[in-house]
Amino acid sequence: MNAMIDDETLDRQLREAALYIDDEGFTERVMARLPAARREPRWLRAMILLGLTLLGSGIAYLLSGGGRFVREGMIQLSDFPIWLLLVFAFGCGLVVGAFAVIVAVRKTPEVRDIARLRF
Repeated sequence: MNAMIDDETLDRQLREAALYIDDEGFTERVMARLPAARREPRWLRAMILLGLTLLGSGIAYLLSGGGRFVREGMIQLSDFPIWLLLVFAFGCGLVVGAFAVIVAVRKTPEVRDIARLRF
């Protein structure tokens, strides 16, 4: 089995390849017969999602007793010692920061192929 081709070799091979294969106008004829792409408005999808979100939030609010659990949760949270709240806030920051680092690392092209990394 062949080893993976590195990016430089692949780029060179693609640049040296023929730019266009003569097909006697077949591609142009096919492209001319295709129907025009329909553009659906993006705002419609956003409004549907926003409406369903508001509807779901309203139903959840009504079914939960008018948000009584939120008020009770805030009262219980105010009874916590301040050091525990600081530890909780710091922990949340660490979790969010870790996810941000993971996403940033996964989006870098060098990490997509770990075998090619050089340390």
